[in-house]
Amino acid sequence: MSTRHDIPRLPASFFGIVLGLAGLANAWRAAHAAWSLPAFVGETLTTLALFAWLVISALYATKWIIAPREARAEAEHAVQCCFIGLGGVATLLVAQGVLPYARPLALVLFVLGAAFTLAFALWRTGFLWRGEREAGSTTPVLYLPSVAGGFVTGTTAAMFGASDWGQLAFGAALFSWLAIESVLLHRLYTGPALPPPLRPVLGIQLAPPAVGAVAYLTVAGGTPDVFAHALLGYGLLQALLLARMMPWIAEAGFAPSYWAFTFGATALAAAAIRMVEHGDHGAVAQLAPWLFGAANLVVIVIAVGTVRLALQGKLLPRMPSVSPQAGRPPA
Repeated sequence: MSTRHDIPRLPASFFGIVLGLAGLANAWRAAHAAWSLPAFVGETLTTLALFAWLVISALYATKWIIAPREARAEAEHAVQCCFIGLGGVATLLVAQGVLPYARPLALVLFVLGAAFTLAFALWRTGFLWRGEREAGSTTPVLYLPSVAGGFVTGTTAAMFGASDWGQLAFGAALFSWLAIESVLLHRLYTGPALPPPLRPVLGIQLAPPAVGAVAYLTVAGGTPDVFAHALLGYGLLQALLLARMMPWIAEAGFAPSYWAFTFGATALAAAAIRMVEHGDHGAVAQLAPWLFGAANLVVIVIAVGTVRLALQGKLLPRMPSVSPQAGRPPA
């Protein structure tokens, strides 16, 4: 007979699966609009993202009921806590997915996702401003609450016709990104090396310029101007750096944390394809098919690896070896 102990207690980082699936769905929707590729692929991926969101949301919420101490420990952890913000981002992406089919439902999801994203970003950033954090706990997960959340909020708002609100969210995310990146790069350049289990979170480094490019194109009406190209160019640089560092990043072997690569990879492809759709030619038009192919490959490889871990009973990861007290909010 099943008991509460049989229910998987998923970490909040599993919301990254939703981001990867929804991001690839958006890339396929853009490819359908730009290149007339089959529409059913993007819609199938949207359905998978919706299903993943429902399951992960239900299991994560259940963890707060059946294992509240474990859930609270995650929320107080200097690294793992930021992944909780992905719950709001995933909800916003699901709102984008269902918007063509059920606008009232999409609007409810948008309001819930945006409210949670803003509330969590304010809560977590307030603790960061107090200082007293260990340098080793400064990782790209710091982008998740305010940067990823702000860009996706801006994109979704513009999709509902509220581009003025979307521009405000875009600005909040943009300047948060620039501020956090300076702190993060100083830590990476001068601090201790990331322990092997934490290294896959470097995949998040690709997300700000790529997701920011998608947000900018959406709130600005799709114009592929020099700023859009600059964001895409910086995203390409991050992608090449991550490719160059993969042997070092992968020293601990595959883990579900590799989903951190998927949202940035799919957003990079989607941004390039949207520029092509709006008449961009030259370098972007040449790169877009390659970026689209790479995004599909990244998601497929990571999805296959995740299924393999699940079949082996090794899907649920352990907490990384970073002190949970570093940057811990007071009880």
